[in-house]
Amino acid sequence: ASDAVAAARESLAGLIGAAPREIFFTSGGTESDNWAIKGFARANAAKGRHIITSAIEHHAVLHTCQALEREGFEVTYLPVDEHGLVSVEDFKAAMRPDTILASIMFANNEIGTIEPVRQLAEAAHEANVVFHTDAVQAVGAIPVDVKELGVDMLSMSAHKFNGPKGMGALYCRKGVWPQNLIDGGSQEARHRA
Repeated sequence: ASDAVAAARESLAGLIGAAPREIFFTSGGTESDNWAIKGFARANAAKGRHIITSAIEHHAVLHTCQALEREGFEVTYLPVDEHGLVSVEDFKAAMRPDTILASIMFANNEIGTIEPVRQLAEAAHEANVVFHTDAVQAVGAIPVDVKELGVDMLSMSAHKFNGPKGMGALYCRKGVWPQNLIDGGSQEARHRA
């Protein structure tokens, strides 16, 4: 079983240009989004409590951000144009000194818009902000390379690329660690029991 999990981790890492140690298995895209956003926000709340996302995110991101608002975080929901695109200029203008995280989906699940993720990640990094993307609709459908995109965290769901239902993964760039959501055993390098 351990060999099968290691092989799956290596295969998935290769699919998105990551290192196997940067892949953490979850129960699906929703858990991956929750872990990335809540986990990072809570772990870094002392640095700031502002998050940026878009108004057309999947509910896994929107409801997660709304839950954080109830915890005292502030969220900016960026509008999109008639094609569903987030403006890089609007994104830059939304940055504040207390912005710690931005989460913009890679490909929209309803209209298929592919967001300018690389440019958004660059803008986030210029402001010292960590960038997450929900790539559930992208991984396995179009080329995705986390190094080329410059994203810090990326959510995936196995059933979107012919894997089993009820499984997903979160890519976390080395050095970016969201707080654990599930505690218990030492699975997933002690990050997801």
